[in-house]
Amino acid sequence: MLYLIGLGLNSKGYSREAYDAIKNADKVYVDTYTIEFPYDFSEITSQFRNKKFIPAGREFVEGLGFLEEAKNKDIVLLVYGSPLVATTHSVIIKEAMGKKLKIKIIHAGSILDAVAETGLQPYKFGKTTSLPNFPADSYIDIVRENLKLGSHTLVLVDIGLKFEDALNKLVKDSKNKKVKMNKVVVCERLGLKDSHIYHSSIKNLKSMKVTAPFCIIIPGKLHFVEKEFLNSI
Repeated sequence: MLYLIGLGLNSKGYSREAYDAIKNADKVYVDTYTIEFPYDFSEITSQFRNKKFIPAGREFVEGLGFLEEAKNKDIVLLVYGSPLVATTHSVIIKEAMGKKLKIKIIHAGSILDAVAETGLQPYKFGKTTSLPNFPADSYIDIVRENLKLGSHTLVLVDIGLKFEDALNKLVKDSKNKKVKMNKVVVCERLGLKDSHIYHSSIKNLKSMKVTAPFCIIIPGKLHFVEKEFLNSI
């Protein structure tokens, strides 16, 4: 059986169901491709005696060789946050179903849940988009679509992109696409002890030191309760 397990947003964010699956698995892989863990992973491995945790990079995850192992063994793939937020993991499920493998998905908290800490109402978010670590600005089209509907936009930031560089790219791309932004919301390390939420102009945010993982929210039309919440940050 293949177990696709979400670890949540911190080292204590996984469930008892996840713990039991990891403990009893024949082999455990850790997805190191879709995100860099924001904490010392030994905080998790120390909970399991004599269990080997095998790093799984991009080539390994996309190669899907572990699906063959799952035909006769219990194989676990651990994922930071929710197991199904990244498109890569949906592809894994599709391929596993094609091979008629048994699959068990164990859910956990993700950035999609945690952004509610900003006070912005979850049902008012539109399409989520990603700010890429390469020359491309099509993500701004999603922001524009959401703003036309009055919806908020969650902008996920590619691995390796520093905060200052992400803001500079956002300013440049939005200017080129003629999309006007006022104050934005920045979520830093949500779910961790040193998390912070900022609500300010991009100009003011540039002077702040923000550590990964972080994301940016472009607010749409604000309900008065949302506005009051953001003004209190």
